[in-house]
Amino acid sequence: MGHPIQAGEGRDEEIDEGTEMAAPEPPLKERKFSWAKLRRVDSLNLEAGNVSNAQSHHAKVGLGITLKLAFQCIGVIYGDIGTSPLYVFASTFTEGIHHNDDILGVLSLILYTLVLIPLVKYVFIVLWANDNGDGGTFALYSLICRYARVSLIPNHQVEDRELSNYKLDTPSTQLRRAQKIKEKLENSKKAKIVLFIITILGTSMVIGDGVLTPCISVLSAVSGIKEAADSLSQDTVVAVSVVILILLFAIQRFGTDKVGYSFAPIIILWFGFISLIGLYNLTKHDISVLRAFNPKYIIDYFRRNGKQGWISLGGVVLCITGTEAMFADLGHFSVRSVQISFCSVVLPALSCAYIGQAAYLSKNPQNVADTFYKSIPKPLYWPQFVVAVAAAIIASQAMVSGAFAIISQSLSLDCFPRVKVVHTSAKYEGQVYIPEVNYVLMIACIIVTIGFRTTEKIGNAYGIAVVAVMVITTCMVTLIMLVIWKTSIWAIGLFFVVFCAAEIIYLSSVLYKFVQGGYLPLAFSAVLMAIMGIWHYVHKKRYMFELQNKVSTDYIKDLTTNSNLRRIPGIGFLYSELVQGIPPIFSHFLTNIPSIHSVLVFVSIKSIPISKVALEERFLFRQVEPREYRMFRCVARYGYNDVREKPEEFERLLVEHLKQFVRHECYILESPTIHVEETILQDNSPRVSTGSINHVNVTRSARSMNSSSHIISGPILGANEEVEFIQRALNDGVIYLLGETEVVADPNSSILKKIIVNYIYDFLRKNFRQGGKIMAIPHGKLLRVGMTYEI
Repeated sequence: MGHPIQAGEGRDEEIDEGTEMAAPEPPLKERKFSWAKLRRVDSLNLEAGNVSNAQSHHAKVGLGITLKLAFQCIGVIYGDIGTSPLYVFASTFTEGIHHNDDILGVLSLILYTLVLIPLVKYVFIVLWANDNGDGGTFALYSLICRYARVSLIPNHQVEDRELSNYKLDTPSTQLRRAQKIKEKLENSKKAKIVLFIITILGTSMVIGDGVLTPCISVLSAVSGIKEAADSLSQDTVVAVSVVILILLFAIQRFGTDKVGYSFAPIIILWFGFISLIGLYNLTKHDISVLRAFNPKYIIDYFRRNGKQGWISLGGVVLCITGTEAMFADLGHFSVRSVQISFCSVVLPALSCAYIGQAAYLSKNPQNVADTFYKSIPKPLYWPQFVVAVAAAIIASQAMVSGAFAIISQSLSLDCFPRVKVVHTSAKYEGQVYIPEVNYVLMIACIIVTIGFRTTEKIGNAYGIAVVAVMVITTCMVTLIMLVIWKTSIWAIGLFFVVFCAAEIIYLSSVLYKFVQGGYLPLAFSAVLMAIMGIWHYVHKKRYMFELQNKVSTDYIKDLTTNSNLRRIPGIGFLYSELVQGIPPIFSHFLTNIPSIHSVLVFVSIKSIPISKVALEERFLFRQVEPREYRMFRCVARYGYNDVREKPEEFERLLVEHLKQFVRHECYILESPTIHVEETILQDNSPRVSTGSINHVNVTRSARSMNSSSHIISGPILGANEEVEFIQRALNDGVIYLLGETEVVADPNSSILKKIIVNYIYDFLRKNFRQGGKIMAIPHGKLLRVGMTYEI
C-alpha cells in the first residue's frame, strides 16, 4: 500500500526538473522535517517512494525458460521475414536475368543485408534500447520521454520517476554532452514536435505493414498453386487470397494467445523445409554460388548494371521485411530468447534458402519469376505448398497483432481516437484485439489485393514502409545513445553513419518506384498521421485550457456559504485528465446539480511512459482542504501495457488505497511527536472562466439524485471512524461523474484551425467511442455533464 501525502490542498506548484531524488524512506516517526516541507507544495513524493521492486523484463531467467521463449518467439516474430524467400528474387529480377554473375551479386547483397541489419543492428544493438522489456517506435519515444521532458502535454510529476520500472538515471555532470542535448531538447518546442512527428510516422508505417504483409505473403503463397494447375488464372489466385484474408481477420477476435502461440511448430517446420530444399538445390545445381560470400561480387554487380542495379535494391530489401517485428514484439519475450532464436534457427535457414535458390537460378535463369516453387523437388511440392500458405497466414497474423498493439500504445499517448481495446490474454497483457481497426485493416487488405493483383506491385509499396521504419529506428536509437546510454562519440558516429547510409540507399531505391505502387504506404501513413496529429493537437489544447482554468482553493472554501448545496450518500468519482488541481467541470457540475456525494474523489487516469506500473504504486492521493469536506484528488497511473481493471475492481482497489491514505493522514495529524505546519498557501490559479465555458446539457443516466439534509461538511473523526465513514459511503453506492466536453475553435481563430477543430476533430470524436464506453462504466452508475471549451 502507498504511504500518504500532505493534508492541505495548497497551491499547485511546478516542481523543478532538477529536483533531487528522495532518499530511502525514514521510519514514520522520523518524518518531521519532510512532512512539514512537503505540505508546502503539491507533491506526492512519499507515496511514490514506496516501490515494490517488481520484476521487470530485465530480471534474470534460467536457461530453460529462455529456450522456451526462444521456441515460442519463432512462431510469433519470424513469420514475416521467414516467408520473404517466396518473392525476393522475383521482385529483384523483374526484367529477367541478363548475366549469370548477377545472381552472385544479388545473393551477396542478400546475405550481407541479413547480417548487417537484422543481425548486427537489431539483434546486437537495437534490442537493448527497450523500454523495460518493450520495444517498437513508441517504446523508444517513451524511453526518451523518461529521461528528458519532451512530451507535448505538461502532465509531468517528479514522483513518477520513482516508480519501480522507471529506472531513471539522471545524466552525470561529467558527461556534459548528454546534459546539453537533453537541455536543448527540453527547451526547443520544434525539437519536441519533430520527435513526436517522427514517432507517429514510424507507428503509421508499422500499421501500414499490417495491411501490406497479409497481401504480399498470402498472394505469394497462393500463387504457387499455378505450378500444379496451369489452367488457373490470376483472377482465381486473387479470389482465393481474398477468401484467406477474410478468414484471417475473422479469427483475430480469438486473440494472439490462442491463435499465435500454436504457430511455432509450423514456422519451425517451414524453416526446416526451406533449409533442406536450399541445401538440396545447392548440391544438385551449382555449389559454386558460395562464392557470393566474397563482397567483390556486389561491386561487380553495380559496375555491370549501373542504375538498374540500384533500382533492383527495392527487391533485395524485401529479404529483411519483418525485421522490425523482432523489436516491436519484444515485450512478449526477452532479449536473449530473440537473439538465440535468430542466430540459431532463422539466419541459418534463410541463408540456406537464398543460397539454394541462387544455385537453382544459375542453371534455370528463365524461371526467376517463380523461383521459390520451381526450385522445389516434385515429391515435396504439395507439403511445401500447404506449409507455405500456413506460414504466410502466420506472418500476416504477427503484423496484424502488432498493429493492434501499436494503436493500443498510441491511445495512451492520446494521439489516436478512442477505440475499444479487448485484452485477449490474461497471461500476456500486451496482446490485444481492436474490433474497429480489425475491420478497417481487412477492407484495406482486400482492396489492395484486388487492386494490385501481383506481388511485384505490392512489393514496390511494401519496401517503402519497411525501410522508412528502419531509418526512424536508427535515428531514435542514436539519440538514446547520446542522451541515455552516453556511449562513446566514435561508436555513435559509426552506428549512425553505417546503418543510416545503408538504409537511405535502400530507401532511395524503393522511392524510385513511387508511381508503380510506392505511393500506397505514404498515402496510408499520411492519413494516419493526420488523424493522430489532429487528435493529439486538440487534446493538448483541451488539457491546457483545463490547466489554466482549474478551480481555485477559494472556490472550494466558499462552498460552505452555499445554502443550496447538499451532500448525498455514496461515493462520487469525478473523472478528469487534469493531474494538477481540480478541473473546471466541477464548478459547472455544481451549477447544474447543487449536490455532491458524502465522499468525492477527483480521479485522473494518467499514462506513464513505461510499460507497466506496479499495483501498489498505482494510486496517488491528496486531500482537498478543508478536511471535513471529505474530497480527495487521486492520480491513477498506468503504463502503456497495463490492463485497465473493470469498474467493480477499480472501485475496490481505489477505495482500499484511499482507506490506507486516510489512516496515515490521521496518524500524522494526531501524533504528538510529529510537528506539522498547517500553513496553506494562497492559490493563485484562476477561477473558472465563464466566458470560455458554455453550458450544453446535463444527461442523467444514474439513479435519481435526491437532495438530503446533509450539509457540505461534517465533523472530523478519528482514523477508524473516517475509514468506516468511507466504507458506509461505498456501501451506499458509487456514481461516476463524467464530463463530456465539446471543443470548438475560438471565433477569432484562423480558417484552418476552425476546419481542424470544428469539423475534422468533431467528426472523429462523434464517430469513435465516448469516454463512458471506453472505461466500461455501467450505464446505471454514469452521470454526464456537457460543456463547451473554446480554444
